[in-house]
Amino acid sequence: MTSVETDAGEEAAEARSAATVILLRDSDEGPQVFMIERHRKSRFVGGAHVFPGGRVDPEDSHAEELCIGLDDRQASSRLHLESGGLAYYVAAIRECFEEAGVLLAYDGEGRLLDAAEPATAARLDDQRQALNGGRVDFLELAAKESWKLASDRMHYWAHWITPEKSPIRFDTRFFLATMPQSQAARPDDGELTDSAWVTPKEALAKAERKEWNIIFPTLRNLMTLSDFSSTGKAEAAGLRRREIETIQPRMVHREGGLQAVLPGDDGWDEEAAG
Repeated sequence: MTSVETDAGEEAAEARSAATVILLRDSDEGPQVFMIERHRKSRFVGGAHVFPGGRVDPEDSHAEELCIGLDDRQASSRLHLESGGLAYYVAAIRECFEEAGVLLAYDGEGRLLDAAEPATAARLDDQRQALNGGRVDFLELAAKESWKLASDRMHYWAHWITPEKSPIRFDTRFFLATMPQSQAARPDDGELTDSAWVTPKEALAKAERKEWNIIFPTLRNLMTLSDFSSTGKAEAAGLRRREIETIQPRMVHREGGLQAVLPGDDGWDEEAAG
């Protein structure tokens, strides 16, 4: 991993490219999001409740022929990159399958993948276990099964970069996607230990009561989603979002410990915590 120099002349770890999926479904209480709890021994945000996601792998940049609705030029334009934008969409879809068991893809006949049949669901589960066990490559599996990745159903939602002084840093793109009705989401029982479908307001309340540890970017995205009355309205907002602001918090010292602040917040002009 390379490093960059901060304003103070110190070296900060380079932020690794990452992608996250905010899975949505409708309920009687309003839109719900799928959240997973990371294993408490995880090196990064152990014990936190997060959305499915992870690093962009080099192989994710070689999937243009497997994607529907976007090529790399279009994806890069949406993400305001010169190139390589489609890899974030591919990584988000791959990580969603690995971590949540949900595959956002079309079958060989162009239909959204249907796992209503027990045999199909069991086959998907076996493929997921093989993928997580390193016995198969995601893109090779997709080509073999004639899957087309549903990049057209992924709505670019937010862009967060971990503060410079953090020992592990990520440059993360968040995507919004609707949960396929015929599939079931559940954690992979490895890095993840629990999961739940909750409304954004319920998740925020759990964080307020200290029942869940939810990191700052996740909290802010939950706040953004809390006012939508349906998945359709959230998706419509995602389709309209074109100018996504890059957000990089700064950590400052407070009485209760370190606190993340954004431009315009009290404390933004203070010296960043070392």
